[in-house]
Amino acid sequence: MSWHEWIIHNEFIVKLVAFFGVFFLMAAWEQITPCRILTIPQKLRWTSNLGLVVINSVVLRLIFPAGAVGVAVFVQHQGWGLLNYYPMPLPAAIAISVVAMDFIIYLQHVMMHAVPILWRVHRVHHADLDYDLTTGIRFHPIEIILSMLIKAAAILLLGPPVLAVVLFEVLLNAAAMFNHSNIQLPGRVDRILRWFLVTPDMHRVHHSIRTDEANSNFGFNLSCWDRLSGTYRDQPKGDHQGMVIGISGYRDPAQVERLRGMLALPWRKAISDYAINRRKYDNSN
Repeated sequence: MSWHEWIIHNEFIVKLVAFFGVFFLMAAWEQITPCRILTIPQKLRWTSNLGLVVINSVVLRLIFPAGAVGVAVFVQHQGWGLLNYYPMPLPAAIAISVVAMDFIIYLQHVMMHAVPILWRVHRVHHADLDYDLTTGIRFHPIEIILSMLIKAAAILLLGPPVLAVVLFEVLLNAAAMFNHSNIQLPGRVDRILRWFLVTPDMHRVHHSIRTDEANSNFGFNLSCWDRLSGTYRDQPKGDHQGMVIGISGYRDPAQVERLRGMLALPWRKAISDYAINRRKYDNSN
């Protein structure tokens, strides 16, 4: 059995080991060089955010037992998708697949902000009053289901190698925890990295309470999509230590940091003005 066949046959173990490996690495890094002083007790936030991860994992296993990898296996056996119609060497197919799926995740993220009913669900992610690695895995179960459906559709259309799907899911989780982490990168390192990857400072702007800043920097892994699409913003109006994280009007920890409140959040209040093309600074926020 080759190494890539082993990864495919043990994809659950690979993803689990990668998840906990990156999680504990970023958790330790946050303790060594934190960027911001957190305002909400870590026990409350981590219990709720990780509780959502457990719920989402159970929901996905119940609704999509085989997950995205199962869809990729089915598509490969059927010979569907562009990459099955136009065969190429495995490394090239993997590279194209990972980049294409990353772009689809970027578009999905933009859509979550642009469509009011989707923003209702996605604001569970943005309502976190602090910003650390657990923010990157804090999503409402409905959004997780929608994301899986979008990934499945992308796999059906693209026909990526199964190995590419496994690698992409590992990269997506790792990137989400990295760029949501409360770490302080040296300025020069951050400036170099963000030409290729989404860094914590780059994505933190997206979690600003200011709507014009929150409607920028949608990328999760590759930073080029924001630059090419005109949604890139270099820095927040203030500094990273002083910027306010979260959503205006959702500042009660009982509603946005407790698991029950987070699950009910999509149905609270009317949708406020959150036009995605709102680019001017609004001093009222």
